[in-house]
This record gives sequence, C-alpha cells and structure tokens, in this order.
Amino acid sequence: MANVDVQLMERSRHAPPAVVAAPSPVVLRSRPSQYSVRFKRPFDIVVSVVILLALSPVILAVASLVRIKLGKGGIIYRQRRVGRNGQSFDIFKFRSMLPDRRVGNRPYIGPERRKTHKSANDPRHTPFGRFLRSSSLDELPQLFNVLKGDMSLIGPRPELVAVAAREGFLVHPRHLERPGITGRFQVSRLRAQNRISAGLHLDVAYVADIRLRSDLMILFKTIFVLAGRGS
Repeated sequence: MANVDVQLMERSRHAPPAVVAAPSPVVLRSRPSQYSVRFKRPFDIVVSVVILLALSPVILAVASLVRIKLGKGGIIYRQRRVGRNGQSFDIFKFRSMLPDRRVGNRPYIGPERRKTHKSANDPRHTPFGRFLRSSSLDELPQLFNVLKGDMSLIGPRPELVAVAAREGFLVHPRHLERPGITGRFQVSRLRAQNRISAGLHLDVAYVADIRLRSDLMILFKTIFVLAGRGS
C-alpha cells in the first residue's frame, strides 16, 4: 500500500489539478515492471504508428463514407471521458450517427438524448452507423489519442464522466493508468453485459500488474474478438 501512496504523491507534484478526482489508493500493486515504467509508452507509439500506416486506406475510406452516408457534420466525433489520474480528455471516434434527429421528418418517442447515454430507438442511427460500431471501425481514431498520450493501446476502457459518476467509480484505482482502446474486460465474457462496471475487478487486476506478455495476449485476443464480430 505504501508503494501506491508514494506513486500518487510523486504524480501529484507534476500533474495538473484533476478535473474529476484523483484515484483513491486502494489497490495493492506489485513492484512495477520495467515494461510498465519504461517501455509501455514507446510500445504504444510504435504499434499505433504501424497500425495507422497499415490501415490508412481503411481509415480514409471510412472517413469518406461517413461524409457520404451521414451527411453534414464532423467526420470525427469528440466526447469527454475519464482518463489517467481522473483527468478528463476528448476521445476521438468516427461519427456514426446522423447529425440531429430534429432535422427532417424522423419522429421519435423516447428518452431525451441529452440525459440518456444510449437509446437503441434513436432515429439518428443508420445501418452504416450500426456497422461502424459493431465492427469497432469507429474506434480507429483513438490511435491518435494514443499518440497524444491520452490513452494506451491496452488499459481500462475510458468511460463517460456522467456514467462513471452514476456507476460510482469516478474515484477508482482503475484511473492510475492511461485508459486503453482495448483491455481485459473487452476480451472477457463479461463484455456481453455491456457495462464496464461489471468488469472493474479486471481493470484493478490489470493496473496492479502490467506486463508485456499480458498486453500482447490482450492484443491478440482483441483481434479474435473483432474477427468474431465480423463473421
């Protein structure tokens, strides 16, 4: 426990004031591996650049289709999420919904979107948008979040500030590390519950012991999960 206290004290000297809240030191951590301290960030940068170069034709094609299929509006959608040390940041996604349900003749009876996280009946949904989300192609711009340093390839998935507050984990040891594009929860059977709160214990276990082997395993499992969605 003392190890965590020292880490939090060192971070507090250099980090800007938390937008949400600093995570509570309630997780027992093993001695940090050399990978987590020195090599995880370079690993993120190198792998993200390789993926961006390899998938650049796909990224350009998706960007063009967003403009064609979903009309006016930004190609990239930004949304505030909870990040490392409780700092909020803008996560990047390809826009997957029509710009405004109030434009055009699209009647809607359901919860107000400004007060509700998701609504399956929202008329802004389109078949193309559903495909982007089900295939996770809408997540590709988050590779730029990784390059910026807001995110890691592997880590606890960042949640909306409002949802984290509602579920009771605004202050949580999962925020000791950068959030990830994928993580233990996303490659586990618990992902079917579609609630990150169901896998908080997996996030804590990951943060407590970050190793290259586990990161590689999660990356490979993610590939199989994505291939299964596309089948």
